[in-house]
This record gives sequence, C-alpha cells and structure tokens, in this order.
Amino acid sequence: MLPLFIAVDSICNYVMTMIKEKNMDVVGKHFHLHFEGLQRYAFTLLKNNDEAKDAVQSVFMRLLENPHRLDKERSIQAYLYQSVYHHCLNVLRHRKVRDAYEQNTVFPTAFQEDTIYSSEVKKQIEEALDSLPPQCRTIFYKSRFDGMKYAAIAREMNLSVKTVEAQMGKALKILRVKLKSILL
Repeated sequence: MLPLFIAVDSICNYVMTMIKEKNMDVVGKHFHLHFEGLQRYAFTLLKNNDEAKDAVQSVFMRLLENPHRLDKERSIQAYLYQSVYHHCLNVLRHRKVRDAYEQNTVFPTAFQEDTIYSSEVKKQIEEALDSLPPQCRTIFYKSRFDGMKYAAIAREMNLSVKTVEAQMGKALKILRVKLKSILL
C-alpha cells in the first residue's frame, strides 16, 4: 500500500509542477477531464448554463494565472471543485446585489407630482406652451398630444403641409429657448 501512496503523491507533484510551469498540455488534459463535471456542478448552484460555463472557464484561467495556489496537500480535482464553488458563490452574491439595486432604484421623472422641483418644471412647461402664438400652439397640441400627422392637421385646418411643418418648427424653436434651463 505504501508504494501506491508514494506513486500517487509523486504524480500529484508532477501535475502541479507542470501546471505551475504553465504546461498547456497538462492543463488542457485536466480541462477536458473535469470540465463537464465542473460545469454540471456549477449549474446546480447557478441555474444558468452560460454562467456555469463561464465559472469553470474562469477557474481554469485563474489557475493558469496563479499556479502557486496549488499545493500538494490536496488533489487538483478537489481544488477545482472548491474553486468553482467559491466562484459560483461570488456570482450569486453579485446577482443578489444587482437585483436588490435594480428593485430599490427609483428613476425620477420630470413630472412627479410629489416634489417641488417637478411642479416648478411642469409650471414652466405650461407657461412656455401658453406663450406660443395661437395657430402655432394649436398645431403643436394636435401633433404632440393628439398624435395627428402633419397631413391630417393640414386638412383639418385648411393649411398646406408646408405651413404645418413651418409652424411646428417655430413651436419647437420657441420651446427650446424658453425651456433651455430645464433641458440642460
């Protein structure tokens, strides 16, 4: 029994030496030997096949970048499974933080009624719209708030499409100037 133990120990030392010297044949052999099992293990933790593959590949890349992490006290297989486990825990932790952030993030809108700022903005927009010349204002409201096309507005108001386009251009120009402080 003792010679077998010595032989296994010397094989482990040889494999670790090859990996530490970045011998790609040995690393590739272990990659092909353990990838499928490691990927299935990672999948049981992550429940996502792409993330599981990424986890296993990251572990092998880290092994190539930092081969000194191996020691002769544990087997390479044990190191790989433990590394995949810890990598998956980090992915899950990151996913949990990201999900919590997305759920708790409130994206403010310009028209929230409960803030002073938004009521001031709303007031400025209303004043700017009221300052438009009557025909210009009517065309703007029909286009932007009623969703009418320029041709339909032109027919309804007995104007040419070019006049409607010119009036919309004028309205937008006036609004840009009057709402410059808000648009910045």
